[in-house]
Amino acid sequence: MFISQFVVLLMLFMLGSNGSGTGIGIIFALFGSILLTAISLGISRARLNTATGSGHKKGADKSPIHSILNAQQSTSDNILESVSDGIVVTDHTGKITMLNNSAAQIAGWNPQDALNLDYHSVFAFTDAKGTPYTDDQNPFKKVFNTGKPVNDNAAFVLTHSSKKKIAVSLTASPMLDDQEAVIGTVTILSDVSEEREAARQRAEFISTASHEMRTPVAAIEGYLALALNPHVSKVDDKAKSYLLKAHDATQHLGELFQDLLTSSKADDGRLTNDPELVEVGEFLAKLTDGLRFVAQKKNLTVEYVLGTSGATIDSGSKLEGSTKVIQPLYNIYVDPERLREVITNLFDNAVKYTNSGKISIGLTGDDNVVQIYVKDTGAGMAPEDVPHLFQKYYRLDNSATRTVGGSGLGLYICRKIVELYNGQIWVESELGKGSTFFINLPRLSNQRNAELSSKPQPNTTNTAVK
Repeated sequence: MFISQFVVLLMLFMLGSNGSGTGIGIIFALFGSILLTAISLGISRARLNTATGSGHKKGADKSPIHSILNAQQSTSDNILESVSDGIVVTDHTGKITMLNNSAAQIAGWNPQDALNLDYHSVFAFTDAKGTPYTDDQNPFKKVFNTGKPVNDNAAFVLTHSSKKKIAVSLTASPMLDDQEAVIGTVTILSDVSEEREAARQRAEFISTASHEMRTPVAAIEGYLALALNPHVSKVDDKAKSYLLKAHDATQHLGELFQDLLTSSKADDGRLTNDPELVEVGEFLAKLTDGLRFVAQKKNLTVEYVLGTSGATIDSGSKLEGSTKVIQPLYNIYVDPERLREVITNLFDNAVKYTNSGKISIGLTGDDNVVQIYVKDTGAGMAPEDVPHLFQKYYRLDNSATRTVGGSGLGLYICRKIVELYNGQIWVESELGKGSTFFINLPRLSNQRNAELSSKPQPNTTNTAVK
């Protein structure tokens, strides 16, 4: 066969080059090659079809194609069953069409028994306290509702047989058709029980250690304060300078222990939270007055801006809301002490990193969103630092911030508190031109506001900074 092809190609080359030049000969040869290849493929396919057809009477499983397909299917099945993570596929109705052994073990089901069942029947999700997920919290349902991937790193699965809680980390993704409609889901689950338990033990140790160390640190701070009191003791100026430095260092150490304790509670859901109706305008006005004295020590100007003139909301993907600003009152449902902690932390950071200029605390909003911002004219930050700013222990490392102390936990705690109320926090900054931290919180509807207003509210007039 190959010899005959070579002879034909040689003849075509000679025919094309006869009186027409070598280039035409090459073109003829290429054309001939394509033609012969097509013919060869046709013959091979015909032989394959003949072999398949003749074998069909004896059974389709004897054909070469069927053997290849069976081998491929077997390989795919082996791969799926070898993966340590659970894999679950559902159709558009929510019925499970495929799950591997790992997923079945997490759910406590036999794989064959779980097939064609609704995902609600197989995967019972709960939170850390054992409270079952609502339909809106269910990751499968979220994918069907939004058509977007859903991540959940804090879920537990209640096993079908033993009712044991299995800590899981999961990612649920949609399968879309040509019209972007969800026709099914693919979910990957990982059993993270050991990792979650190790994290819990670390958090418990940090919490216990921080709590125990606060007592001696407070005692040291108290004795230093007595030593610095002229009515209690008399020390010369040099000794006084040493005591002042020791007192400042002790205060910093106490703040570090407090941050460690708070972050530990935020990680495992032990943050105290007593939400109530808060009118943000009045709340921020009083809080700003209390914070003003901190900034005056550095000769910084402090202003409170109520965004009623020309102000806009740029919530983007943070929270849904229009850009039409309405006349406040801005009511939200939060723990005022937690909100105060967030604003105070942002304000203190602004003071630390601002050597001159002003700090603005602002409020604006629309029908759905209440937006608070803290803006400074300080050092700012590089673009590569912005995505990591709210991570645990992350601190900026540049000449403007290297001399400023901190634990790297403050903004992480702020994020955890804001997320506690279904809000978002982010920053816009430019190196050398300052930073603006934004907080978006859901604004109460008129109906919800009326319901909460009819209930007795705790006293919220005390706005002393903790």
